Amino acid sequence: MLETINNLLGAIDDFVWGVPLIVIILATGIYLTIRVRCLQITKLPRAIHYMFHSESEDLDGEVSSFAALCTALSATIGTGNIVGVATAIVAGGPGALFWMWIAAFLGTATKYAEGLLAVKYRTVAEDGHIVGGPFYYIEKGMGEKWKWLAKLFAFFGVGVGLFGIGTFTQVNGITSAANNFFDPNNTHLISLFGRDYSWSVVITGLILAICVGLVVIGGLKRISQVSQIVVPFMAVIYVIAAIAILICNVTKIPAAFVTIVQSAFGLRAAAGGALGAVLLAMQKGIARGIFSNEAGLGSAPIAAAAAHTEEPVRQGLVSMMGTIIDTLIICTMTGLAIVITDTWNIGLEGVAVTTAAFQRGLPLPDEVCSFILMLCLIFFAFTTILGWDYYSERCLEYLCHGNQKVVHIYRWIYILAVLIGPFMTISAVWTIADIFNGLMALPNLVALLALSGVIVAETKSYFERIPKYK
Repeated sequence: MLETINNLLGAIDDFVWGVPLIVIILATGIYLTIRVRCLQITKLPRAIHYMFHSESEDLDGEVSSFAALCTALSATIGTGNIVGVATAIVAGGPGALFWMWIAAFLGTATKYAEGLLAVKYRTVAEDGHIVGGPFYYIEKGMGEKWKWLAKLFAFFGVGVGLFGIGTFTQVNGITSAANNFFDPNNTHLISLFGRDYSWSVVITGLILAICVGLVVIGGLKRISQVSQIVVPFMAVIYVIAAIAILICNVTKIPAAFVTIVQSAFGLRAAAGGALGAVLLAMQKGIARGIFSNEAGLGSAPIAAAAAHTEEPVRQGLVSMMGTIIDTLIICTMTGLAIVITDTWNIGLEGVAVTTAAFQRGLPLPDEVCSFILMLCLIFFAFTTILGWDYYSERCLEYLCHGNQKVVHIYRWIYILAVLIGPFMTISAVWTIADIFNGLMALPNLVALLALSGVIVAETKSYFERIPKYK
């Protein structure tokens, strides 16, 4: 039965994340990059400046631009940066990392456009809090006749939060990391649901569900407060550990880049399988890249809409930093560590691949390396669970016309999903996440293309009015 379900999910995943969707995502990124004149490069210094210099709290919004970015990063920096990168490289070869870079570069323009539109078309709910995101820029920007598309996005958004990025993948990553550290040989087992699970998995899942419940009940402000503390801390710790691996293996870095590029273009495959190798690397790299940085999914603008700002362009610039931090920095660190240590082709899967890379790459005892990675993964995944609760709540709020009773019930369902997450199989978890990601992206990409004229006009107006930083 489970094999049949896995095969069905795999077939759906292959269809959703086939060549057409990959082409649409890349084409949207290319189109927006051209229309905003490669803004992700030319305006990068300004984006970095704005990231650390928030506007007045007297302006419309609920949190600072930095807090909104941290909330978005809390949702994007998760198991995708550790487990997702490993999964992509194992399945698609080192070349998958190259296609992650391409998707991320183009995705910065996409993320800029999302943040801009989120602020421009945001609205105030009946109870006074700020709401916004793709469902509002579809409805208000494209017109009432497209409201069905907005509802479709919101429906898939709830699905991604409840069954995809938000719960199962993150919880699975956390419990796997805890199990690899505390009970790697599965010597202490508990029988549940007809299968045996390590006690470390069960206990970690229970503690996680309690911690998630204590935070999500507090809503956006509590989530953003936690994110502003945890996100910078966890990112710095992980980057330091990854840089240490690169320094300890500095002579292998040039060869690793050669391997990545050759693999990306099928130069390491047999002549007859070169095209297949390229397509597989593209599919896995772009799918995991989008899973990690969420550019094009339409999730980050839900957080961006709550920022204290009157300038859509300014928030767009801050929003695009999320993709740079998530993929071009953190995912690259993970990918290089895996390729340099050659742990992607030794028969491991998931977090075990990255764990092996840390153990091989760092001149520390294996237990210490495992603990560092476990700690990073737990923080990464925990904040992603929090961020996606907020995203999916906003999607549900749109679907049920602001009915807070429904939202409060959903929070408990979300906590329940966190509780059962450890008992899902790895392959099924990631496949479900990929499917919902793809379905969620489609309505948002349509809106970005339809509203590209608005994006260009707002961008031109802003830089004419404000030629220098302020």
